[in-house]
Amino acid sequence: MKILFCNYEYPPLGGGGGVVTSFIAHELAKRHEVAVLTSQAQGLPPRQVIDRVQIIRVPVVFRKQKTVANLLSMMTFIPMAVKTGKQLLKNNAFDLINTHFVLPTGPVGDYLARFAGIPNVLTLHGGDLYDPSKLISPHRNPLLQSCISRLLRRADAVVGNSNDTLDNMRYYYTPEIEGIRIALGIKNNHVDHVPRIRYGFRDDEVLMVTIGRLIARKAIVQLIEVVQALEGEKIRLLILGDGPEERSLKQICATRHLGNKVIFFGFLDESEKFKILNICDLFVSTSQHEGFGLAFLEAMQSGLPIVCYDKGGQNDFLKDQQTGYLVKLNDINQFTKNCEILVRNPKLRERIGRNNRLRAQEFLINRCAAMYEDVFITTLSKFSDRRSKNAAAKEMRHDHKNT
Repeated sequence: MKILFCNYEYPPLGGGGGVVTSFIAHELAKRHEVAVLTSQAQGLPPRQVIDRVQIIRVPVVFRKQKTVANLLSMMTFIPMAVKTGKQLLKNNAFDLINTHFVLPTGPVGDYLARFAGIPNVLTLHGGDLYDPSKLISPHRNPLLQSCISRLLRRADAVVGNSNDTLDNMRYYYTPEIEGIRIALGIKNNHVDHVPRIRYGFRDDEVLMVTIGRLIARKAIVQLIEVVQALEGEKIRLLILGDGPEERSLKQICATRHLGNKVIFFGFLDESEKFKILNICDLFVSTSQHEGFGLAFLEAMQSGLPIVCYDKGGQNDFLKDQQTGYLVKLNDINQFTKNCEILVRNPKLRERIGRNNRLRAQEFLINRCAAMYEDVFITTLSKFSDRRSKNAAAKEMRHDHKNT
């Protein structure tokens, strides 16, 4: 099978949606021919082959950060990707397109699939449908709602990464489409132990960690408030990631004299990220919504208990008082209390952490990729049957007209 993945973001650009696309692509490339059509920015080469995956990058304008795309860069991706994709499809006989993010990638995958006469499997990641932190979130915009609904109905199959994502799809856009849920997956990472002292931390400190782009939806300022509320505890908050809010968050920490308590690591590669996770004690997130929450799985794999809100796709695999604590959205007082419980109880952290390591094994990328493979095969079969029936019906109408 020859598969073309379309995603406007692909590592090292973007966040979890791009990362999981790369995981699936590399896993399926072990037994299929795989190419990826994505954005070129930050000095990345226009073409590259990594572990049998062919990556084709189209130039976009004014993308200044790896982790966050601006509106202009997303808008320019659409015509550039269509132009490059048409040429790619003329020279290569792909069997199927898998489009990630209904916006902005959706129009690209839809057009190219119809241009080549092949099926399009549309994958939703959550934020492309619903982002409560944005006034221009698609679910609040009638024009975008109409565009998304049309793209969903035109797709040959629709995949969502969680029940939350599929619920939002049906509530705001297409109630008649059931969709297929495929949970995201992570690699089976093994990281050698690194002593804390290498990073300047003591063994008697409790290290809380969070991962994510520093954007409004992550509500990192709430975590700073938690640290301030727990000022009597020997804790530190490690923030892994960068983004447009980094400067203002650092200023808040300086104003509140928390510079020694809150450590900004910036963007880290996968190896360094897991080294940090493995020296930490507790994963925390005040994100206002997650379509799935890949970072939660990474934390579980590293043996960390988790404290987060109950809004988003993580409800599919996080269980209150089993994987840590799920807190009502924006109940910062309860969030702080639950963090305090875990900070003061190392045996509880250890017990939950062991349980989380085991649970994370249920979400390895090979299982996720195998489910995508099944969807691709089924979609190809249905598409072929439909095309044969349409051809037969057309021939019958032609014969009837001639008689």
